[in-house]
Amino acid sequence: MSDVTPPVSSALDEEIARAELYGLLARLWYAAPDAGLLDALQVAVTEAPASGAFLEEPWRALVGVARGMDAAAAHAEYDVLFGGMGKPEVYLFGSHYLSGFLNDKPVAQLRNDLDALGLAREEGIYETEDHVAFLFEVMRYLIAGDDVAVANLTQQRAFFATHVMPWLPALCDAVAQHPKAHLYAALAGFTRAFVEVEAQGFEMLDA
Repeated sequence: MSDVTPPVSSALDEEIARAELYGLLARLWYAAPDAGLLDALQVAVTEAPASGAFLEEPWRALVGVARGMDAAAAHAEYDVLFGGMGKPEVYLFGSHYLSGFLNDKPVAQLRNDLDALGLAREEGIYETEDHVAFLFEVMRYLIAGDDVAVANLTQQRAFFATHVMPWLPALCDAVAQHPKAHLYAALAGFTRAFVEVEAQGFEMLDA
């Protein structure tokens, strides 16, 4: 990724901006940013076109922390929080927050829903489908995909309500409260703000 755009857009490119943000979040939650992505974050625009936009402050906070960190420190933080040979400090899998167990019933339901959408985990990916990065990639596809039977607001709202929103705030809280989280605390703050905006947008569809 050579460019990181601010989390705001005009009405004309709102859907593109949403898809790009889901893609960026997926990348950052899947692995620590490499030097190129971190450089892009460090020079990202932090002013929103509309003054006081809801995501402006958490985005500015994320960029600010990124500007004070190098790639080695970002990798070290990611490993401390989410890596390790045994139990990680923070789990990135929805089933942990939904049922208390990894690879539990929520994963089976998720796989059924993905199958109905014609989606599946790629070969060579070892994380289960309830990894937060995988779910964000699904949302990106449901926004930007070419198949309008799948990539539409109805599918986005259903997938988000079932597989993202019920547990994502708990993950963000766990990361934000961890004493060793710096870049990822800021990312958690931005992620939570973004999904709140998404939830409000989906609620407006029912109004």
